[in-house]
This record gives sequence, C-alpha cells and structure tokens, in this order.
Amino acid sequence: MGSTTSELPSQRTPLTAAAETGLKIVVVGGFGVGKTTLVRSVSEIRPLNTEEVMTQAGAGIDETAGVERKTTTTVAFDFGRISLNDRMVLYLFGAPGQERFWFLWDRLFAGTLGAVVLVDTRRMEDCWYAIDRLEHHGTPFVVAVNRFDGDEKRFSLDEVRQALALGEHVPMIECDARVRASGKEVLIALVDHLYTRALAKESTA
Repeated sequence: MGSTTSELPSQRTPLTAAAETGLKIVVVGGFGVGKTTLVRSVSEIRPLNTEEVMTQAGAGIDETAGVERKTTTTVAFDFGRISLNDRMVLYLFGAPGQERFWFLWDRLFAGTLGAVVLVDTRRMEDCWYAIDRLEHHGTPFVVAVNRFDGDEKRFSLDEVRQALALGEHVPMIECDARVRASGKEVLIALVDHLYTRALAKESTA
C-alpha cells in the first residue's frame, strides 16, 4: 500500500448522532508549505495521506529551494475531519503542492465551500497559483502564514498582503501548522469569513 494510510475502526472518532452538516474545505499552497502537517494536526481521525518518498527522478522537476530537508511529497491529497460542534463537521482536503500535480486542483475544488491558502514567507511566489485558481473558481478563502523556525525575514501580515496584492476583504492569520490549537484558529477564521459572506448576501437579496 506504499505510504498511503487511513484510519482503522478502532482509531477513528465516530460522528455524533446530531451531525447534519458536512462542509468541504481545501488546504492549498506551495510545495512544502505545511498542508499535510496542518491536516494531520487538526484532524480528529487518523488522516488519510498519500505521501511518497521523494526520489532522484524528481530532481530538476520539484523545486526544493528552501525546503531541502523535505523527504516526502503528497502525490494525490490528504484527508481529515474535524467537528466544529455537534451539528457541523469540516471535511479537510490537502492539495498536492508540486506543479506536476496541479491538474488535480480543479477537481478538488468541486463542491468546496472555502479554502485555506498556506503561505511560507520564504517562498511567497509559490502560493500565487493557488490564489489565482481560487479566484477563478470564485471560492472564498483565508490566507494563513505558516511561521517556520529559523525564518530570519519575518514579514508582517501587512507586508504579506501587499506582496500578494490581496484586498482587505481577504482575512489573514498567522499560524503554526504543527500545533492543533493554531490550526483550529485558522479553520475558525475561515468559517467566520464564510458566515460573514453569507450574511452579506442575505442582506442584499
């Protein structure tokens, strides 16, 4: 089965009987930005992942500048689940980051309520394609700046917003994808953003 894993019956947390609303969320961003880590840290079930060991065949294809120590890569998608409350459940899909797998993104976006764009300020240009595709699909999103250890140029959120040419309507938040509480704050920010948009549409209908 390679490196693909999924939760066993004894390892998954059952949904509550009151759960009635499932929301699909996609986590996108550049290669090595922390998408798999974020899904893994917040998921209440053992996440499904499709990580494979990077080989010499990817040399010259996968851009590893800034993430030279990375040894695995997602080749399809990650999947996790988190219950926001008794009735609302988020289904999380982490998209692959390498350019050669971008053709999967449009299908992952189908039925998506919203998205999280993870940003590594050492490689900010890597998230431009993700933002472009989300805007093309009209998918609302928030931007989460994943703070890495040893990042000497600690850009502020305002500087990141300016570099990515994002309007004030796009929420931005700092996070540490390794920390569950931090990852949950990102998801809460997205849900709040979606709720605010829904109210605005309702008031103008």
